[in-house]
Amino acid sequence: MTINISIFDTTLRDGTQGEGISLSAEDKLKIAAKLDALGVHYIEGGNPGSNSKDIEFFQRVKQLGLSAKITAFGSTRRKNSVAEHDTSLMRIAESGVKAATLVGKSWDFHVHTALQTTLEENLSMIYDSIAFLKRNGMEALFDAEHFFDGYKNNPEYALAVLRKAQDAGADWIVLCDTNGGTMPGEIHDIVTRVRSELTADIGIHTHNDCELAVANSLAAVQAGARQVQGTINGYGERCGNANLCSIIPNLQLKLGYNVLGDDQLKTLTGTARYISEIANVHMPVGQAYVGNAAFAHKGGIHVSAILKDSKTYEHIQPELIGNKQRILVSELAGQSNIVSKAQEMGLDVNANNEKTKQIIDRIKELEHQGYQFEGADASMELLLREAFDGTKEAFKVESFKMLVDRGNGSMVSEAIVKLNVDGTPVYTAAEGNGPVNALDNALRKALLPFYPKIDEFHLADYKVRVLDEKGATAAKVRVLIESAGPDNTWSTVGVSSNVIEASWEALVDSFRYALLHMDKVDVVPADQSERVGLVNQ
Repeated sequence: MTINISIFDTTLRDGTQGEGISLSAEDKLKIAAKLDALGVHYIEGGNPGSNSKDIEFFQRVKQLGLSAKITAFGSTRRKNSVAEHDTSLMRIAESGVKAATLVGKSWDFHVHTALQTTLEENLSMIYDSIAFLKRNGMEALFDAEHFFDGYKNNPEYALAVLRKAQDAGADWIVLCDTNGGTMPGEIHDIVTRVRSELTADIGIHTHNDCELAVANSLAAVQAGARQVQGTINGYGERCGNANLCSIIPNLQLKLGYNVLGDDQLKTLTGTARYISEIANVHMPVGQAYVGNAAFAHKGGIHVSAILKDSKTYEHIQPELIGNKQRILVSELAGQSNIVSKAQEMGLDVNANNEKTKQIIDRIKELEHQGYQFEGADASMELLLREAFDGTKEAFKVESFKMLVDRGNGSMVSEAIVKLNVDGTPVYTAAEGNGPVNALDNALRKALLPFYPKIDEFHLADYKVRVLDEKGATAAKVRVLIESAGPDNTWSTVGVSSNVIEASWEALVDSFRYALLHMDKVDVVPADQSERVGLVNQ
């Protein structure tokens, strides 16, 4: 019999406690819609009464008609009080959601030190608060905070906390490894004991302080937990929460549990990357399953093998979770890398082609100079197309100049570029808030009359790395530029001892790549081009 596992996503609540993550109400609504499309079962939106953003979220999320259960978060009632008079609990009841999670203490040390109350009063706080939710017709989830630390310190009291929540009617009792310091074997043993003591459904909520949040979540499920709480990309306080992007495919593809529909699982990579964009947090390229390099192959022996059968170096088919195989080309590349990469572009290339050997030598020489093509696929494609099919250049660079002037307390950068577009000379100048921005503006200004579609893309990221620190200000640098269009992104690279020249090289490649892939890239008629050239001059 296939066992169903419930996914509880707390990206919008616990995830926002991560350093550098701040989501507006609009951001949270967009993410909620994306999570719902992924198929998670619960979406924890935050505390309805804690701040204006969460209040707005709970007011507006009702209009989205989501299938997932939108869940409010709060704490058990204050000590020596009653639930009906607790402001936080009242706001949860008035928020209109059908489910709520209440966190309560299960470690006696916390009861005495943090709450500064008695063990008996803490039990009353838990019972009264859960019972309050049930009287208001809500599904009640109890997060037993610091449960595993509490159990190891005083197992009888930790279990008494769970029983009290169960007696009050809790639908889910969630065991929390709040400090993230418990080992997988301990998790399995303790969850097994809890399952033998309780009849309520058990959930698991782990943190990643020992890099074990995913492993601990899987151990808990194998011991009988039926709900997993976590966040997309593992966002969260300190070292983060359990990463649902790893947990979900591990449960479904490796362990055989029923988590999401197959079509929903295929949206996992897109969901992870979408949320990273909204949160403005760069995704690690090597992130398991959904990272850009999760199925990337660089070594020539590896590539030769996967071209015969991808199972040789891939533990799953990347398409199952919406990712894709990538072949990297670098100084480690063999002929298989080049052939595979060229075939992706529709080029007729084989390993016995003399040009293939020449381009491998060329790539190795460029990487020796400091280029890095594994992170600049667009520059690599331009290099291969130049070698194998002689693609016509959309424009030629004649020259460029940079002027930097400081006046009236501010710096002004001006770029002057001279191009040749389909036989027409174009001479253009533009200002920017820095040299690279000025160059981008000037190049865009020169090309826009000929190729209006370039207005559809923009520079998304700019990175500079010093390659030889001993060279001080004369050191060689590598510049990586990431550009984004309506439907895709691409990266280009430039290397020079002059950061402006390296930036210009990467920038020009970005425009060339964009024009190469734009549908129906047509130059405006010659008579208009001539008038444009005259105006620009």
